[in-house]
Amino acid sequence: MRSLKNILPIVLKNSRFDVILSAAKNLSIKHEILRHFTPQNDNSFLFFSSLLVLFASFSNLSGQEQTYTTSDGVRFKVETVLSNLEIPWSIAFDKVGNLYFTERPGRLQVLKAGATQPTLIADLDQVRHRGEGGLMGLALHPEFESNGLLYVSYTFEDGGDIANRVVRYRLRNGALSDFKGIGPVLPGSSVHNGCRIKFGPDGKLYVTAGDAANRTIAQDRNSLGGKILRMNDDGSVPTDNPAAGSYIYALGFRNPQGIAWHPDAKLMFETEHGPSGFDGPGGGDEVNIVEAGKNYGWPAIHHREQREGMESPLLEYTPAIAPASAAFYSGKAFPRFKNNFFFGCLRGTRIQRIVLDPENPRSVLSEESLLPGDYRRIREVVVGPDGYIYFSTSNQDGRARPFDNDDRILRIVPVK
Repeated sequence: MRSLKNILPIVLKNSRFDVILSAAKNLSIKHEILRHFTPQNDNSFLFFSSLLVLFASFSNLSGQEQTYTTSDGVRFKVETVLSNLEIPWSIAFDKVGNLYFTERPGRLQVLKAGATQPTLIADLDQVRHRGEGGLMGLALHPEFESNGLLYVSYTFEDGGDIANRVVRYRLRNGALSDFKGIGPVLPGSSVHNGCRIKFGPDGKLYVTAGDAANRTIAQDRNSLGGKILRMNDDGSVPTDNPAAGSYIYALGFRNPQGIAWHPDAKLMFETEHGPSGFDGPGGGDEVNIVEAGKNYGWPAIHHREQREGMESPLLEYTPAIAPASAAFYSGKAFPRFKNNFFFGCLRGTRIQRIVLDPENPRSVLSEESLLPGDYRRIREVVVGPDGYIYFSTSNQDGRARPFDNDDRILRIVPVK
């Protein structure tokens, strides 16, 4: 075991998890520290802050169970569901507890209820995995148990161009059939693809479309890029959309990554990546309440800017945290989380919890960061039928140093 004298200067000098982890990999150093140092004989705030970071890193590395406590006293632990995945992007549960998920290179898999290893459903060879593109969104039809209809969104080559699309399959006996394109082909790129798909409480399919690194199209009503789209389950345009014959539900988005509906108020909440320097000042990540026909401003306004006829965000984050998903809690395992809004953060390396006013869900009472840095880049967050909160890491995407068993799907479970 490396001595405390050797590791401490490294811990004090560095705040990056990968540097700290490389300094020592033996959990027993924790006990050495506790034997020799207490707050009474060393009052350095930096010293003890560094040790806390070090302990968290050791706990994660060793796989030993750690209990976490939220600001309002909710105690929980994290369990690994699946390991050694490759950029899991979207998770969806059926009503019997089977967990379906996409991996960006093109794989669609299922972890059947009670199983410990996933079953491959299909490796979609038409998927173009390039940059941030690939197999992304996943949604099960509201009547999936009876009709077997499953929807995915992905990047592909369309006549030599990069584009995105939504397609539908029928899943029967573990195999896909009845391929059908749903809705129009959407703008695509190596970045800013959107591609989150979910059925809303009205039974319509909602699709997020990014600006495909061309910011001008977000305000262009003749383009479907930079929009949130609404369609029937067969891909046709609903008759009650804001504009007759148009898929556009709302416009003015840069790279919308998550959508979810408040369980009681049925308001759509959306998470979105702000500018990255090449297309505007850094930061400006957003949480929006999205309503039919409204304009959310990109690129005319961003961050906290305001303009008549455009919507400013409910929440804005600078520096960037890269919000990557959206979920409301409606389970029973965590009563205090009722109607709380959660989303994973890639650059922010955490899960963000938003507590809304029960009387006015458009108003934020508080927020806090869960698991900051412990699992690095976190993308998907969903609530399972068991009431646990499932989330995925995205550490194999080339923007983080992965743990040995990354990528993973994990879950937050209560501790009594």
